[in-house]
Amino acid sequence: SQGAVSSVNKEIPVLQCHGDCDPLVPLMFGSLTVEKLKSMINPANVTFRTYSGMMHSSCIEEMMDVKQFIDKHLPPVD
Repeated sequence: SQGAVSSVNKEIPVLQCHGDCDPLVPLMFGSLTVEKLKSMINPANVTFRTYSGMMHSSCIEEMMDVKQFIDKHLPPVD
């Protein structure tokens, strides 16, 4: 069983990415995971992005989304 999510973590921003052609982790499981996350933390802070044609890998578009997410949520490094 899992413990309750502490209140400090309920506002944590989450970016979940998934390829719509992933043969190892079907998109359906990504969709179920994001719905579970939204039930545990503030759903407004959960972003789910899918990438057309992407298999169990990454793509430039995904990496740009990750960069944008990091730039938005983490302070700049000097």
